[in-house]
Amino acid sequence: MAVTIREVITKSDLRKFIYLPEKIHASHKNWVHPLYFDEWNFYNPSKNRFFSDCDTVILLAFRGDEPAGRIMGIINHKYNAIHNEKTGRFFALECYDDAEVAMKLTESIEDWCRQKGMEKVIGPFGFSEKDPQGFMIEGFDEPVVIATNYSLPYMPELISSCGYTKEIDCVDYLFPVPKEIPAFYHSIFKRSAENNNITLKEFDSRRSLRPFIKPVFELINETYAPIYGFSPLTSKEIDYFANRYLSIINPRFVKVVYNDRKELVAFVVAMPELSEGIRRAKGRLFPFGIFKILHASRKTRLLTMLLGAIRDDFRNNGIDALLGMKILESAQKQKFEWLDSHLVLENNTKMRAEYEKMGGTVKKRYRIYQKTL
Repeated sequence: MAVTIREVITKSDLRKFIYLPEKIHASHKNWVHPLYFDEWNFYNPSKNRFFSDCDTVILLAFRGDEPAGRIMGIINHKYNAIHNEKTGRFFALECYDDAEVAMKLTESIEDWCRQKGMEKVIGPFGFSEKDPQGFMIEGFDEPVVIATNYSLPYMPELISSCGYTKEIDCVDYLFPVPKEIPAFYHSIFKRSAENNNITLKEFDSRRSLRPFIKPVFELINETYAPIYGFSPLTSKEIDYFANRYLSIINPRFVKVVYNDRKELVAFVVAMPELSEGIRRAKGRLFPFGIFKILHASRKTRLLTMLLGAIRDDFRNNGIDALLGMKILESAQKQKFEWLDSHLVLENNTKMRAEYEKMGGTVKKRYRIYQKTL
């Protein structure tokens, strides 16, 4: 049967779009469902503030009457203006091992981008670098962590057959939580605290954490500017991320540092890995999914690093070691055995060196692709 492409307009089609991946990955043992309540919010322009700065199109591919693939096109005008680019993005590309479906989906996004005056397409890449990005190209037997893609091995082959080549890779480190904190951390911690006149704050409740959310994102805006794919967050976008993640963040794994003027100058956020619980719940919170997720978060021995930043004038002063030491201490207290770095750009040599110094090894690699129009 011929392949047809249809824009997602109705709620019925959006439902097909959202739930298609669990059919494609039905026999994929390591795949983790998304949290579906979050998916419905993500694709809702009235709830996801990133739509206001972007042009978007959402497409389904059909063979006959059956959905066979999906893709989303995004043009982030704010990012393009800041970086003087004319770049479109494809996101949420999922299909069976079907070259024709992949070709028609990507060609549809390319045509849409040309009509919008774009000169290049990258992907998989969402509204921002905080959305799942890239296709996995190494580590298919490794367990997935939250907020990352878990593509099947044929996806890199399909996207390459559509004329896409490497833009940049991200790597994912796994390293053991040490039984004892290395001595050099203690010496760096003491020296950094004394020389920088700083204070480290830890948390035991989400209520105590909430006043620090806005300063954290303001620091992200200041320090993430050079990072690939990043564009500054607006107040509404900050609220969106706060509401999206605050409910699942464990405050014990948030550390902030502020100076003698009470300015936030550094932070780190980690969280117990939820993926096994989400898999057991099949992405549904109700009626019993939430209990499966909470149970898994208490039983997991894997801690995932999510975000971190240090203000430029406080870099190279040992604050990264200070934050790392405190995360390791909390991990030890909660009996975690492993830490996952989450995605690190391959050219972020400083961060990669820190993880390797802690005994980390690259377990997964993700590739963002590009095509000139």
